[in-house]
Amino acid sequence: MANKDKKNTFSSTPILDQVNDPNDLKFLEIDNLEQLSSEIRSDMIDSVSKTGGHLGAGLGVVELAVAIHYVFNTPDDKLIWDVGHQAYPHKILTSRRNKMSTLRKSKGISGFTKRSESIYDPFGAGHSSTSISAALGMAVARDKLGKFNNVIAVIGDGAMSAGMAYEAINNAGALKTNLLVILNDNDMSIAPAVGGLSNYLSNVVSSRPFNNVREIAKQMVNLFPKEIGETAKRAENLARNFLGNSEGTIFSQMGMNYLGPIDGHDIKSMVKILENLKNGSHEKPMLLHVVTEKGRGHPFSKGSHEKYHAVSEFNVITGDTVKAVSNAPTYTNVFSETLCKIAEKDKRIMAITAAMPSGTGLNKFAEKYEDRFFDVGIAEQHAVTFAAGMASEGLKPFVVIYSTFLQRAYDQVIHDVVIQKLPVRFMLDRAGFVGADGATHAGSFDLAYLCCLPDVVVMAPSDEAELANMVLTSSRYSDGPIFCRYPRGEGEGVDIKQSPDIIEIGKGRIVRKGKDLAIFALGTRVGVALKVADNLLAEGLSITVADARFAKPIDTELLQDLWKNHSKLIIIEEGSVGGFSSHCLHFLSSKGVLNNGNKEIRCLTMPDYFQDHASQNEQLAKAGLDVVGLVNTINEMLPLSKLNNDMAVK
Repeated sequence: MANKDKKNTFSSTPILDQVNDPNDLKFLEIDNLEQLSSEIRSDMIDSVSKTGGHLGAGLGVVELAVAIHYVFNTPDDKLIWDVGHQAYPHKILTSRRNKMSTLRKSKGISGFTKRSESIYDPFGAGHSSTSISAALGMAVARDKLGKFNNVIAVIGDGAMSAGMAYEAINNAGALKTNLLVILNDNDMSIAPAVGGLSNYLSNVVSSRPFNNVREIAKQMVNLFPKEIGETAKRAENLARNFLGNSEGTIFSQMGMNYLGPIDGHDIKSMVKILENLKNGSHEKPMLLHVVTEKGRGHPFSKGSHEKYHAVSEFNVITGDTVKAVSNAPTYTNVFSETLCKIAEKDKRIMAITAAMPSGTGLNKFAEKYEDRFFDVGIAEQHAVTFAAGMASEGLKPFVVIYSTFLQRAYDQVIHDVVIQKLPVRFMLDRAGFVGADGATHAGSFDLAYLCCLPDVVVMAPSDEAELANMVLTSSRYSDGPIFCRYPRGEGEGVDIKQSPDIIEIGKGRIVRKGKDLAIFALGTRVGVALKVADNLLAEGLSITVADARFAKPIDTELLQDLWKNHSKLIIIEEGSVGGFSSHCLHFLSSKGVLNNGNKEIRCLTMPDYFQDHASQNEQLAKAGLDVVGLVNTINEMLPLSKLNNDMAVK
């Protein structure tokens, strides 16, 4: 390995303090790597305790990240981390340790890999299961350009449940290019003795030019160390995995060599195995199966797996979350509790999630109705068509999914649900801005990509009580697909009825009457419009606020009345250009009523660019969709005599 002839000159001070980038790792002795890993893990926990973030996956791959950067020559060798949840140790090792305090904050570093952030991030990742496809593309580009660098993709076992990963593996096996795929399996464990054996065999198999599988099997017994003892039986079973070079695993059947499983926390063994794989010549892509412990070294109690997947700020000593106290429930919890109540009386209700039971609140549904709950893994396309099959037979499936993730199943939404007019209920959590997760997770486009579809219903609640009403309305609607989008975070603090109401499809409501200006607001922007109407009373301005409730079908009668009875109209939504307000304008223009010089209409939407990570409030302010932004728009339309600069805090 380059620079290994130099002795380690590091002092007794922490090793991490003297490692600024992967080049510094080359001067370390292999015996230093375990201590370095421990320091990275402590540093990472300390950083995330102050910023929040996806902690568990990164804690599990500390040794793996160190080993990869120690062996390979990044950034010339391309390293792609799937999703990016795993990438915090990678960021610490690649000149971003001093920026970890800005993680997921405005103008700080991203919680995911990002090409514009570092040369060590060759491919951006926000959604899962893309790493193998991207890595294969890079490997083919390398071959076509006559280069000789390595390409490594690290993908989690959860991400491997997505069809895209298998499509990429199938293609990689056919192309037979030099590619290393590391499967980070943090959903299982290996007993210490068997783990040690597995690492030993991986090192042997990866370093010796066996001619065929029979030769490996013949010599395997002679390769076993004497210390196997009572684990011999398990070792025999485990050894069969190494015969995956023939028909032993699905990966080998798809044209890849398979090696593993190996202990992902035994860093010395991993380094030896990776060195063998780096220096060897392979006729097929290689899949290295690495077993890690998700959340290794985390400060929380046992059984907190979903808690340490993604955390808010917390106390490093106690593990307790540091969070402002609020009496308002989250939209996610209101949805979950309402669905559970309805499902108690309606046995046909089913709930489907794509690997997000806790994030969507369906973990509570699963506890009560285990036989009616389905977690299909990271397989959004399957989730949609699976639900369509249920609906075709008279069940009432609820597909509960983050808005941004439904984008992955858009074709299935159109062909398998909408065209067939099947009554699938879609609950879109995290619609609109999502804060620290940034552009890849923002629910920006659902209104644009759903409202253009014929014969669908798209709802958006203005508060948590309205969400409860819409969940019940969805359960009773059977004329076709129905969608309900709601935001991340807490509600408005309103009372929720014990028995929700059914809302008439396509009917909005007037929540405040005025005469000078009208605001036609959808979803979360209704509350903002009401605050503005209250604040501008001091200006003598009388404002009508209407809650659209439905982005489709639009309450066209209400829209026409607002336009007819007011000289100024603002349509506001927390969605991209091309959504609700665009359809409102299309309707008014089709009626020929927009050509009136005495009237004015403005549309306020998300900006036509991707907004980086920041708090939700900061994102809304930048978009001009908060109280101040709405007041400023009104001031342009109806100049105010004494605009109150403190309105935003009222």
